[in-house]
Amino acid sequence: MDTLLAVFAPWMAPAFTAWGVPVTWLELVAFVLAVAMVVCNIRVVPWGWPLAIVSSLLYFLLFWQSKLYGDACLQLFFAVVAGWGWWQWLYGKRPDGQRLTVHALPRAGRWATAAGVLLAWPLLGTWLARTTDSDVPYWDAFPTVASVAGQFLLGRKLIENWPTWVVVNTVSVGLFAYKGLWLTVLLYALFVVMSVLGWRAWQRLRQAPAVAA
Repeated sequence: MDTLLAVFAPWMAPAFTAWGVPVTWLELVAFVLAVAMVVCNIRVVPWGWPLAIVSSLLYFLLFWQSKLYGDACLQLFFAVVAGWGWWQWLYGKRPDGQRLTVHALPRAGRWATAAGVLLAWPLLGTWLARTTDSDVPYWDAFPTVASVAGQFLLGRKLIENWPTWVVVNTVSVGLFAYKGLWLTVLLYALFVVMSVLGWRAWQRLRQAPAVAA
């Protein structure tokens, strides 16, 4: 890992300073790609997935350097799942054999998803507390496990991914502010707004399935 960070050392140079904290070129590039990714997701454009792969790999390096190990490992998961999500959006089918379009979970599916997140959260937090030098293991763990759920919901074009991201991004704003990653704080605050917009846009698409490719 030290070797990889050394390779990307030039990217760790400050691009500018925000609120007295240097913002690296790595964080800046990852920021731009992540915003473009969410715009594509809102518009149900498959190109958001390759953008997600590159952005996630850059954020992996950034978060690892900041000792946010849960979020760092989550980025690797995102990069892998983005390939699956890309395939789903291009070729995926619904259980009835129809082309995958924007749709919603049944009530039982929502409860099961919420229960899974609430059960996994303390387990991951305990593991991070015991095996890493993270100073925020449980705070780091919650957006990590909730993001796993959100990513799978997004990959299957389930509208519930958007309220999940609202919660994840809101918690993450506080976490990254604590770590002094101010450009990423701005990114996740923007993500909160974009998640609300995406939620509304997908609700309209659900009502007009012929448009939701």
